[in-house]
Amino acid sequence: MKYQSQKVALYYFAGALALFVAQVLFGTLLGTVVVAPNFLADLVPFNILRMIHTNALIVWLLMGFFGCAYYLIPEEAETELHSPKLAVIQFWLFLFGAAAAVVGYLFKIHEGREFLEQPLWIKLAIVVVALMFLYNVTMTVLKGRKTAITNILLLGLWGIAIFFLFSLYNPNNLVLDKMFWWWVVHLWVEGVWELVMASVLAFLMIKLTGVDREIVEKWLYVIVAMSLFTGILGTGHHYYWIGTPAYWQWIGSIFSTLEVLPFFAMVVFTFYMVWKGGRTHPNKAALLWALGCSAFAFFGAGVWGFLHTLAPINYYTHGTQVTAAHGHLAFYGAYVMLNIAMFTYAMPLILKREPYNQLLNMWGFWITSGAVSFMTFALTFAGVVQTHLQRVLGLSFMEVQDQLQLFYQFRLGAGLFTLLGVVLIVWSLVVPGKAKQAAGYQAAE
Repeated sequence: MKYQSQKVALYYFAGALALFVAQVLFGTLLGTVVVAPNFLADLVPFNILRMIHTNALIVWLLMGFFGCAYYLIPEEAETELHSPKLAVIQFWLFLFGAAAAVVGYLFKIHEGREFLEQPLWIKLAIVVVALMFLYNVTMTVLKGRKTAITNILLLGLWGIAIFFLFSLYNPNNLVLDKMFWWWVVHLWVEGVWELVMASVLAFLMIKLTGVDREIVEKWLYVIVAMSLFTGILGTGHHYYWIGTPAYWQWIGSIFSTLEVLPFFAMVVFTFYMVWKGGRTHPNKAALLWALGCSAFAFFGAGVWGFLHTLAPINYYTHGTQVTAAHGHLAFYGAYVMLNIAMFTYAMPLILKREPYNQLLNMWGFWITSGAVSFMTFALTFAGVVQTHLQRVLGLSFMEVQDQLQLFYQFRLGAGLFTLLGVVLIVWSLVVPGKAKQAAGYQAAE
């Protein structure tokens, strides 16, 4: 670790990991309720559990992004963070806002818009937190070295804040509501978040492979250009059936199909960098997560997204378990694995430990990745059956749900293994093990 202010990132890493465990735990509870509907029925309704599960996902990923930026930017800019104290204040405000939102959900205080259920005052608090963060990191970059990585990371982070402002607009017209709702949800995960993903992966490739910065930056610009070109108009695949003009079926189908390209480019980029670098970095677990991130993102966001993105297919599959399959694998591959890759790389350096829990960390990788993959396949098959029974044969929703119980049991089993894998990952990062010297680890840094 080159700069003392990088230690601030540890607050965000710890907070993100705690919320990660909570998110997966609530997901497991949801899987249990689907199999045993009366479980927790009198205590917490299903919709509140789902609200906490999805909101915890968004919050911990954002908290992880903030931590990645606070670790990465001082090193890239070659200067200390503008205000470490402001970063700590921002963390506690953000954590308080997240906790207040969850308590509110439990008492049925929410706006009811999926992913954007936070009451107005919490949304405004999030805007304040984002402004504090953007001021801090932007001032750090302005006073230090400017690189392609910091420029693109800042573009992505500013984009996250700007598009979140549309969550404050809640029109009475349902079509307008859904249009602007997707401006937050889609243009985050299939737009500006991809810029964060590409820049963090580029940083890790430089550190873990030793490939020249110029080569990494050329790839980075190509990937980012493809992400923005396809992601912005790719929003159209959400406009098919909400009351917008029919031309969105063509625009959405074409550009969302092209969204596979930047994810494929990320796979080629990461594996090519590792091959070209030819360097054996002692932190093999971080490299495993970085490679896994690009590969799983390609299959989850790219391939599984393409499976149901064309308008003639989406007409039948829209809102079925195919969507859930795509969502789980895409979020896990693109953003969960990205954060864990950075945590696995940075935390041993911040805590001044050799990466002596690597084996446990890698076990966590394979168990979690295997479980999420199995869950994805179970939900995909469930979605195919659901589409045929409900949309083709015309059976009622609840009749079809009875026919999907086997797949839901598979999902619950996969969820339990996912929880086990997450506990192993967090344990490997947080709890010191028996110290084993990792030869050359500090030298490699």
